[in-house]
Order: sequence, then C-alpha cells, then structure tokens
Amino acid sequence: MKIVHSDRYRINLGSHVFPTLKYSRVRQRLIDRRIAGAAEFVEPPAATWDDLALVHTADYLAKLQEGRLSLEEVAQMEIPWSREIVEGFRLMTGGTVFAARLALEEARAVRVKDRWSVAVHLGGGFHHAFCNHGEGFCMFNDVAVAVRRLKADGAIARAAIVDCDVHHGNGTAAIFTGEPSVFTFSMHQLHNYPAFKPPGVLDIALDDLTTDEEYLGELREALPRVFRGRPQIVFYLAGADPYGDDQLGGLRLTKEGLRQRDRLVLQAARAACVPIVVTLAGGYARHVEDTIDIHVASVEEAKATLEGAAGNGTREC
Repeated sequence: MKIVHSDRYRINLGSHVFPTLKYSRVRQRLIDRRIAGAAEFVEPPAATWDDLALVHTADYLAKLQEGRLSLEEVAQMEIPWSREIVEGFRLMTGGTVFAARLALEEARAVRVKDRWSVAVHLGGGFHHAFCNHGEGFCMFNDVAVAVRRLKADGAIARAAIVDCDVHHGNGTAAIFTGEPSVFTFSMHQLHNYPAFKPPGVLDIALDDLTTDEEYLGELREALPRVFRGRPQIVFYLAGADPYGDDQLGGLRLTKEGLRQRDRLVLQAARAACVPIVVTLAGGYARHVEDTIDIHVASVEEAKATLEGAAGNGTREC
C-alpha cells in the first residue's frame, strides 16, 4: 500500500490549534509499530497552479501568490499568510492528487477486472476551502482539485466523497453543486462550525454528544447510497475530530468507534470494487497523542482491508 507523505507538511502556523506536527508523528508511529515500512512512503509533487485553477478562481490564486489577501480574508481562513504556508498547502494538495493517481494506477496494474486498491495520504481533507476563498484552516480544497484533475485527464467520469470529519464539508458541497457526476456525502455535527452549510448530495447532521452506536448506525445506512451511482474513485476524509475529547468537536466517539467507522467505509469501497483515497482531515484532541492514535488506526485499517482483499494472492473483489 502506498502512503503519500512529506516532511514539509509540518508547516509553521505559529501558535495554532491545528497541529501540523501530527503528519510526521503519524509516519514515525507507523514505522515504529511496523504497520508500514519506509519503502511504502512516497513523496508527492506539489499541485501546479493550473491544477488549482480547475477549482479556484484566478483572482483568489493571484492574491495567494502575491500576498494580497485582505485582513478579513486571512481572518476567514484562520491561518496566517506566508509564501512558506502557501507552498505547504500547495504541496499537500498535490499529495491528494498524487494519492488518487496511485490508487487508480494500482487498480489497473494488472488485467484483472474489478481489482481493488487503496492509497493513503498523510495530509489533506481541506474541505472548507471554497472556489474563491479559504475558510477554517483550509487554503485549497485538495479533494476537489484531485477530482477535477482526474476528470480533466479522462481518468474518471464519476467520483464520490465520504466526509466523516466532525465539521460539515461546506466548501466541497458548494464547489460540486450542480455537478451530478460527483456524489458529496458529509456526516457531521449539526451545531458546530461552519454556520453556512450548503447542501451536498447527502448530509447527515448529528446531535451534540452523539455516541458510537448511533453514529455507526447512521453510517451503515448511508453508505449504500454513496455507491449506488457507481463512482470510479472514492475520497474518504477520515477526520479524527469526532473523538470525544477533541477541542473543536462535540461528539462522543471513542477511538474504537472511530476505528469501526474507518472499517465500514473501507469495506464498503472494497465490496463495491471502488479504489479509495484516505485523507486525514481534522483532528484537534486536547492531547495530540490521541489524534495521532486515531490517524494511525485509520492507516492500519486501510492496510488490513487491503490485505483482506488480497486473499490468496489476488485483489479481485
């Protein structure tokens, strides 16, 4: 299984609740626990400005390149502007594009119909970025860029997005409004950021303090709808922030509940024979080690599902 990562994802945001150090810590934990070997990690190229222009407006991209964001725009994005930060987020956006290409290449690597594959990106999931502005720690909408890039290249015609971050994927929903070839599914806490939640194809808004049992029940019922349209790739935002001790969340999922969530999504993709890209999305636990544990478990579940699909030397579904 290929795992996309770069040490340059550790972006200096100053004193900030978003712990970009988590990316390298997750990588090291995976190696230390022998969940993944060093050879499985691959360095991505940055998204090109042409890639970004498939989603984002020319005016917004020019402001980012030239450092012309207004104070209000910086405040809305909730991260500072610097060339280093722009380049870091451009690299992470490229990471999601690269992971998607790896997943499709692996699925087509042999002439076996319906071969299943998964690629993991230790980054990404920036679902609050709109076409013309950033929001909520998100500068570029990496999943939207990846979908548009694959479609423009003729690699896919249909995609699905399964967003299990605690926050609604407002930017993603807005970007793909009126684009029926992209199924957007967001499962999130109702009374939480963002205030403006444009509808996606399927939205499940959860009450405060929702626990494992209710969450997993809702997810089981929703997943068949995601695959009914026969997507050719799925992007999974495996946010760690539904965890009960997350600073920016208000649900009450346990680490085991989140592991079961990952398993449900991955096994649904495997059953449907659809390649899947896992991105980490949010995670702001009071103790950063909890966020790292949850992200590591997501990767572990991805690898276990892939190995289960491999069976006796084949990954046929």
